[in-house]
Amino acid sequence: MKKADPLAPRIVQQLAVFLENKPGALASVCDALAIAKINIFGLTVSDTTDHAVVRMVVSNTDRAMAVFESYGTLVVESDVLMIQNDNKPGSLSRIAHALSAKKINIDYGYLASMPSAKKGLLIIRVTDPKRALVVLKKLDSE
Repeated sequence: MKKADPLAPRIVQQLAVFLENKPGALASVCDALAIAKINIFGLTVSDTTDHAVVRMVVSNTDRAMAVFESYGTLVVESDVLMIQNDNKPGSLSRIAHALSAKKINIDYGYLASMPSAKKGLLIIRVTDPKRALVVLKKLDSE
């Protein structure tokens, strides 16, 4: 049986956590995850006047859900794609064009890498994660 490539694009669960928009709210979430030995791979925060939506991909989604539920925190799970991409001009463009060609929309995304890093991490939510994964795996092999 062929072992899966741990660096290949894959579908993962993202958690959207709804918090009060105040100092310390994110720190409390991070503390709770750290105590449970859960690593955060990707995170973005969208704010409004009274609350913030923290979207994150973590090392153990089920355990993170249990942690948040134990605090009575509203959490929504959704499928996203986690992609290791090259940290160079045109990398995201190549991905976006490949998905667009198959009529797959990118609803939103977040990415980061250090300027000196060769690779970065891209998290995207798309209209059809399964089809997008096929497109990206093919793109990855080119």
